[in-house]
Amino acid sequence: MATGVYETTKKDGSTYYRASINFKNKHISLGSSSKKSEANSMYREAKAIIESQNPKKNNKKSNNNIDITIENFTTHITHLNFEKAIIILNFRDNNIYIKNPIYLQKGFFHYYISPREFIKFDNDDLFYYSSHKIIKRQGHLFVNDYGMQYNIAQRYGIRNFAVEGRDYEFANGDNHDYSYSNIIILNKYYGITSEEKNNKIWYIAKLHLNGKIIIGKYTNETKAAIAYNKAIDYARKKGIDKNFIENYIEDLSAREYADIYTRVGLTDSFYNYVDNYIK
Repeated sequence: MATGVYETTKKDGSTYYRASINFKNKHISLGSSSKKSEANSMYREAKAIIESQNPKKNNKKSNNNIDITIENFTTHITHLNFEKAIIILNFRDNNIYIKNPIYLQKGFFHYYISPREFIKFDNDDLFYYSSHKIIKRQGHLFVNDYGMQYNIAQRYGIRNFAVEGRDYEFANGDNHDYSYSNIIILNKYYGITSEEKNNKIWYIAKLHLNGKIIIGKYTNETKAAIAYNKAIDYARKKGIDKNFIENYIEDLSAREYADIYTRVGLTDSFYNYVDNYIK
């Protein structure tokens, strides 16, 4: 049997081959195949990465005269899964074994979604993404956490269904850069948008019924968010049964919230619309 390749049997009795490699006292599984030659190719590609040296990291030539780096590794693998290649590259260059496709940089890290697509994160998030695998579906990035799937944007204050450019933006224009300093939350509450008029910021609350109905305009974002909640309560009181999402207001005591809730006003047009709403 070829080095690094092991023959094993499935429950149905068929034979398949598992590839693995030992590196820095770590046994690394590389994958499996029904073909021994393919499993051997996985091993040989992993071995080539290990024996190569990143000149930026080590300042010396590799043993096989080929420098396989995080920038060019895709041209050196055909059978080895790209995630395994990145895991080995990171372990080789940074001496930290991480089970997810993460490559450490100075002060940040990249999490690879595909061989050429990666997300940038601050090192503060390294522990989390080392143990939570990112899944891309319909353009959105999710992790499984406590048996539930969560959009990773939620970790950065970006609400579900938030719109880039309206509710949040990336300071440097790169929507693959999830560094905390790069994410700017423009509207942190449901149903609230902002506009500037006569050098003054106004917060506009709208509730979606058969269309978006203006609840009111407010000089304070918190008041607008509470007005949105108050509008939801009134709509429910009138028998409008929709899947409304209420705003959670931080840093307010129950008494402070109740005081604002009592005093904040809603437009007459909103009340009239709800009173005459046709279900």
